[in-house]
Amino acid sequence: MSATARQLTGVRAGVLTAALLLLAIVAARADDRAIISRWYSALLVADRTELADLLADDVRIELDDLGVVQSKQEFIASLDEWKGAAAGAAIRHRIEKSEGGVTTVIACYDFPNNDMLMQETFAVAGNRITASSQAAIAENCEGY
Repeated sequence: MSATARQLTGVRAGVLTAALLLLAIVAARADDRAIISRWYSALLVADRTELADLLADDVRIELDDLGVVQSKQEFIASLDEWKGAAAGAAIRHRIEKSEGGVTTVIACYDFPNNDMLMQETFAVAGNRITASSQAAIAENCEGY
C-alpha cells in the first residue's frame, strides 16, 4: 500500500470515528428528551410506576424554593399530595439546553387558579434521572 493510500485510509477511519461519536451524542440527547417528556406526562397524572421507573434509586430531587431535598422514596410518597394539587392542571415544557448529561427545561405549570414558570434541570445517566432541581422564575407563565 502506498503512503497516499495509507494516509487516505487513516483519514477515512478518523472521519468514521468522528461520525459515530456524533451519532452517539445525538442519540443520547434524543433519549434524554424522551425521558424528560415521559417525566412531565407521568408527573401530570402522578403515575407512581412510571416516575419510579424514570428515577435512579439514588436520585436527589431539589425543590429550591421550598428548601427541600427528596430521595426517590420521599418523592414517590409525596405524589398523593401532588395529585390533589395538580388536578385539572396542565404542564407545558421546552428544553432550553442539553449538555454533558444535564438538561435544562423551562416549564409552565398551569394550575386551575394560578400558573407558575419554573426552571428545572435534570441529570440523566443510563436512561434514569439521577438528579433534578426546580426553581421558580416567575409567578405566571407570561414569559413562556
